[in-house]
Order: sequence, then structure tokens, then C-alpha cells
Amino acid sequence: MKPTVVIVGRPNVGKSTLFNRITRSRDAIVADLPGLTRDRHYGAGRLGEKAFLAVDTGGLEPAADEGVLGEMARQTKAALAESDAIVFLTDARAGVTPQDERIAAELRRLSRPVWLAVNKTEGMNAAVATAEFHELGLGEPVAISAAHGDGVNDLLEAALAGFAAEADKEPEEGEAPRVAVVGRPNVGKSTLVNALLGEERMIVLDEPGTTRDAIEVEFSIGDRRYRLIDTAGVRRRGKVFESVEKFSVVKTLRAIEEANVAVLVLDARADISEQDAHIAGFILERGRALVVAVNKWDGLDEYAREQAKGAVARKLRFLSFAPVHYISAMRGEGLRALLASVDRAYQAAFARLGTPRLTRALAAAVARQSPPRQGLVRPKLRYAHQGGRNPPVIVIHGNALDALPESYRRYLESTFRERFALEGTPLKIEFRSGRNPYVKKRP
Repeated sequence: MKPTVVIVGRPNVGKSTLFNRITRSRDAIVADLPGLTRDRHYGAGRLGEKAFLAVDTGGLEPAADEGVLGEMARQTKAALAESDAIVFLTDARAGVTPQDERIAAELRRLSRPVWLAVNKTEGMNAAVATAEFHELGLGEPVAISAAHGDGVNDLLEAALAGFAAEADKEPEEGEAPRVAVVGRPNVGKSTLVNALLGEERMIVLDEPGTTRDAIEVEFSIGDRRYRLIDTAGVRRRGKVFESVEKFSVVKTLRAIEEANVAVLVLDARADISEQDAHIAGFILERGRALVVAVNKWDGLDEYAREQAKGAVARKLRFLSFAPVHYISAMRGEGLRALLASVDRAYQAAFARLGTPRLTRALAAAVARQSPPRQGLVRPKLRYAHQGGRNPPVIVIHGNALDALPESYRRYLESTFRERFALEGTPLKIEFRSGRNPYVKKRP
């Protein structure tokens, strides 16, 4: 399981700068939820072979008569409780402040490892810059510059030292797909999961996961088996889950990371929110296969249904590869078709695409529509091979491929999807250009 690194600290100490550096993005916002300040960010980071989830909890402003945790948003409390390592960021230029002392006092009460980072130390003697921060009682301070990157890798190496590198797990032959049911609160996730795990189904296994109450439930419908990843809390047969609508961003991100296929549940009777789009964006960013379930379809008139379909098409157009099912989890309508799409998405995500087949499909696509000429140069596409699975990666070799427009990439993606039935999975196309031996390199 990928560890979660949570960044905390008072406002204006450089948390967002550090977050953007470790996630290597300026716009890696995947959750901007009601009740959170706008600088609450969730994203994926990597240090060498170690992947991790990064959480920027925003600025903490504890009141004089209340503890820090009492002032945190509910989601921030959950993030700290579910963290594997906490980076407490302070400001070398401002020195230790009363807010830093109150935050440190609360962090010392948590049963989580805390790493004290002193930011904005560029141009300063590290020992001098960090000297006064020893008084916070959180161990040896680490001098960093989030803006320039100084000391950031050392900080992450220390925070992640106890965690092994984890490669994406390839499913074994015959293994059941790992399916995560995700979505914002009150869209019907619990109803859908209860319908899938109803008494007419056979529950094979009910297996507790981590201390964060992650649960995998193996169940079967007919001859099809699935492993359901619970994003809401402990579930037991014969029990309705009391905490299913207590949305935890970290739990959802972890579930998506661990899944082969994500089922994104939307509410047909409510607008598609930014929160829906952010969850969808994280699924896409992580390359997971996806099926969209628009719930509460029963009882809607034709006008409302057309409006709902239009909203899905407009606001989630970046998920055009994902099949959309209109279901009623309460009545059990549309669930078999939904699971059939889960099966197809899983098969597409792990499809093995032979080089001869890919090259023939590429040649047919070029014959049908040649790449546009760029000045005196016409890109030449020679052959293709598979560069990865989950999601499928198709690597195309040729000359002058950096001149191909984005529209031609989309054309090739559409061609490969149709040719190899790659429904329900993101598809990545990489271009690799060979050097023309007759063109001299410029000095």
C-alpha cells in the first residue's frame, strides 16, 4: 500500500510550494471539497522507486483557547489520522511562532511519525537557520527550500525510509478484478454496494485490511468473481454500514490506487459537482479503468433524464472512453450490465497487444489518413509495440513524430480503441523519433 505523506503548518510557510514540487505539478489538485479551504490539495508523488500520496492540508490557524485539531476541517482531521508520515513545515525567516508551538503540541499527541522541516533556508547557514526549532520537541529539524528544491529529497527519503518500493501489481491468471466504488457523499454508494452484496449473492470472503478500516470483500455473481474495495468503513454481512457517507478523501485515493477498475457513482438527481470531476480526474491521472454509474435513475421523467445525460456528456467529456450506465441501486436495476462493463474494462486495461497486430493497425490508420505535413517535413510512422498495461501504453516509432498535431494523436487513439476493443480504460500513446542519419546535428 502506498504511504500517505501529509503536509501541515500555519499559513504562508510554503506548503503549496512544497506540495507542487513533490507532486511535480502546478495544478495537481484532485480534490477541492466543500468545507475545505481552496489550498487543500491531494496528489501523487514519487521518490525514486517509491510512490506515495501527498496531502496539503492548508494553513492551520488555531484559536488561542482551542487545540489545533479543534480548528481543522473534518477532512484534515481524517487526513492526519490516516497519514503514514506528517511533514510539519515552518518558516526559517519568521522563526518559531506561538502558532508553531501550538501545532507542535498537538502533533506530539498523535501516534504518527512527524518530520520537522524548516523552509526558506536558501542562502542561510542550515545549522543556524534550524537551531531555535529544536525547542518544538519534534526531533532534528531539516533545512529545506521548497522553492529551490534544496533538501527536499533528503526530507522525503527520511519520511519514506520505513516503506518499501511497491510496483503496480499485475493480476494473476484467473484473479478476480479489484473494484472500487467511489463518489461523493449521498450519491448512493452504500446502496449500490449493499445491492451487490445482497443475500442472493454469495459472499466468499470478508477480509479486514489496514488500521484505516480498508476492506476487501470477495463476492461472485454467477461464474464471475470480484474483489470489492470498501471506501467507507467496515462492512459485515447482515449489517448496514454506518459510516459509508462519511467521505474520506484519503480513503478514496487509496482505493483508486489499489483498484483495477473504479466505478464512479453519480447522482442523476443532482448536478455534477467539481468534487465529482476531481475524483474522476484522479482516476484518469492514475490510469485506472473506469465505469460511470449514474444512480437514482428510477422515477425521473424523460426531460430530467435528457438533462442528466447532457450534463454527463458536457462535464465529463474527458471520460469519453468510459461506459456510462444509468441505474437504480435501490431497485437493483442495471447492475448486471454495469458489472459486464467492469469485466470489459478490466480485460481492456490488461490486454496484451502483439507488435505485429499493432503495426498492422498503425499502417491501416496511416493509409486511411496520412499525418499532415509540417512545412517540408511529413512525419513517418514505422511500427508500434506495447509499452505497458494498466493502462495500455502504445509506443509508436518513426521520424519527425514531434511534429504530429494533437488531433492526429486523438485519431490514432480512436483507431486503436476500435480495433482492439479498448473500452473503459485510459490509453496512452507515446511517440519515439529516430534520428535521421542524413541530417547533421547542429553544434
